[in-house]
Amino acid sequence: MTTAQAPAIGGQLATFWLDGDLYGVEVAHVQEVLKSQGLTRVPLAPAAVAGLINLRGQVVTAIELRERLGRPPRPEGTDAVVIVVRLHGEAVSLLVDAIADVVDVDPADFEAPPDTLDGAGRELIRGAFKLDGHLLLALDVHKAVSA
Repeated sequence: MTTAQAPAIGGQLATFWLDGDLYGVEVAHVQEVLKSQGLTRVPLAPAAVAGLINLRGQVVTAIELRERLGRPPRPEGTDAVVIVVRLHGEAVSLLVDAIADVVDVDPADFEAPPDTLDGAGRELIRGAFKLDGHLLLALDVHKAVSA
């Protein structure tokens, strides 16, 4: 079964590091970036749901992107950075290793996901951009937050 490739994206991407790789999400989806927050675990939740955070009185689900992308757990003693994204009026937080820069990308530079990506990660990546010294993987934020 073949899947249709996501349309090229361009404009500004908020970038972050996860397990040594650089990822980006469209700035339009990002509400805010926070330092590590206290999590309340949710019994019987899928493994990718790290828990819930209290964001100024609003309960927000925290998604562990390492789990969603099939990466190893975050090293013991290192805190996640929280990227709060807003999709369809709902806030969801993504747990990442470190925040990077906001970068401008040209849709003409958009490429299909690299063949080296496999498993769960490949399904969540819209494509890639070649930057100086790095490959920027464009995360499909909608797929990343859905179970």
